[in-house]
Amino acid sequence: MGRPGHPPSTVAGMSEQQRLADGDVAPDFTLTSADGDQVSLSDYRGQRVLVYFYPAAGTPGCTKQACDFRDNLAELSEAGLSVIGISPDKPEKLAKFRDAENLTFPLLSDPEKAVLTAWGAFGEKQMYGKTVTGVIRSTFVVDEEGRIATALYNVRATGHVAKLRRDLRI
Repeated sequence: MGRPGHPPSTVAGMSEQQRLADGDVAPDFTLTSADGDQVSLSDYRGQRVLVYFYPAAGTPGCTKQACDFRDNLAELSEAGLSVIGISPDKPEKLAKFRDAENLTFPLLSDPEKAVLTAWGAFGEKQMYGKTVTGVIRSTFVVDEEGRIATALYNVRATGHVAKLRRDLRI
């Protein structure tokens, strides 16, 4: 259920946690951006989009990762990739994060974790040797037809964009 004045997050397709694989249809979503706008994955149909999930805006690892995407955005765009970041943070926190780090790509809010769960980016993970439940840092490349071209789970915040660029030959 969404907060008053904010529609709930919606996800078409999967509802229980499972991992996506290359070739799967990317679950569509509509989420609220840092600006309060509604953004859907279907808005990007016909183009490639890089969707990445991160635990929390403003934390050291997430800041490093977001700034890495920001610093490589021109090359990713030239290669035909749009970038979207998704976390469970509220739009207000995302706006502060975007402004503090001069981020120029959409940051979307999934406080109910419905999209995170549908994409397999929320669940059990290892953290400091313990099993915890939380956001699984994950990155996906969605092709022009809305299918997963690349699915990466448990990615590292540091060096991830450089690895992506190598893997995608950008």
